[in-house]
This record gives sequence, C-alpha cells and structure tokens, in this order.
Amino acid sequence: MCRNIKTLFNFEPPATEQEIRDASLQFVRKLSGFTVPSKSNTEAFDRAVEEVASTARTLIQSLVTTAEPRDREIEAQRAKARSAARFGQRA
Repeated sequence: MCRNIKTLFNFEPPATEQEIRDASLQFVRKLSGFTVPSKSNTEAFDRAVEEVASTARTLIQSLVTTAEPRDREIEAQRAKARSAARFGQRA
C-alpha cells in the first residue's frame, strides 16, 4: 500500500478534513496511476477522491475502541526513530 497514507483513527485531536482528503487523494493516485489526471479524466478522478474521502470519514466516525487516543507528536517521534533506524541519520 502507499506509504504516504497514514492511520487517521483514534488520534487526539481527531483527523482533520484535510488529512482525510489528502489520504483519499493518495489512494486514488495509487489506484489510477495518475499523479495529475488528464483533462478528460479530471472529473472522474476528482469524483473518486470525494467519494473515497466520504467513505473514509464515515468509517473513521463509525469505528469504536477502548484504547486511549494516540498523541500525534509521540507518533511522529516514533516514525522519525523508525526512519532513522531504517535509513540512518540525515546530515
């Protein structure tokens, strides 16, 4: 799956509309193979992004958990540590 799509469920504060749309855009780009669609495909591409975003929003709002919400800053630090372990430190 596309590595740029991040988990959006169970965060405090909750995922924003922009985060949901960005993940939906990445998903549609991956499926279509287009970074930027041609003029003839723009309408279908944009409609797909909106439909995926709507479905993602419904999913995120419908899920339930007893786990404590995750902290965005802590998760970002963990991601940086995993990246450093995998790719080494940047200069």
